[in-house]
Amino acid sequence: MSKSKMIVLSVLAVFAALVIGIIAVASTKPAEFRFERTLSIKAQPGKIFTFVNDYHNWPSWSPWEKLDPGMKRSYSGASIGLGSVYEWEGNSEVGKGRMEIIESNSPSNIKMKLDFISPFEAHNTAEFTFVAKDGKTNVTWAMYGPNAFISKLMGLFYDMDQMIGKDFETGLNNIKTIVEEK
Repeated sequence: MSKSKMIVLSVLAVFAALVIGIIAVASTKPAEFRFERTLSIKAQPGKIFTFVNDYHNWPSWSPWEKLDPGMKRSYSGASIGLGSVYEWEGNSEVGKGRMEIIESNSPSNIKMKLDFISPFEAHNTAEFTFVAKDGKTNVTWAMYGPNAFISKLMGLFYDMDQMIGKDFETGLNNIKTIVEEK
C-alpha cells in the first residue's frame, strides 16, 4: 500500500473515531431537559400572575417578540388563562409555533403546552410559578421536555441552558420593569 493511501486511511480512521466518540457522548445525555430562571419582583403574586396569564401582554415583555417586529400573531380559545392559545409566525429567528395554557392556578402557577413548528419541531412545556417571599414575589420561568438526539448533539457544542436562560432573564426583567411601574 502506498504512503498516500496510508495517510488517507489514517485520516479517515481518526475522523470515524471522532464521529463515533461524539455520538457515544451525546447518547449519554439525559432524556429530558429543563431550563429555568428565577427573579424577585416587588409585587404581589396575583398582580404578576394576571399579567403573564394574558397572552395579549406578551408582546410587551417577551424577548422573542423583539426579534421580528413584523411577526404574525393570532389568539384563539379563551381570551385569557386556561384554554387560551397564542400562535406566531415570523422570520427565521422566531420561526413558527403555538402555545396553549393548560393549567392556570391563580396566583401560584401557569403551565403551557409549547409547540415549535419551524425552523425545527419540538414539543415542550413552559411554566411560570409565583411564590410570595418577604413582600416580593419570586417568579420562576421554566421550560422542560424531551431531549431529542439532535438537541443532545447540539448540547455538546452550545450551552443551551445559557442561551435560553439569557432570554428567560431578559423576559423576567422586562416583566419586573412593567409590573413594578404599574
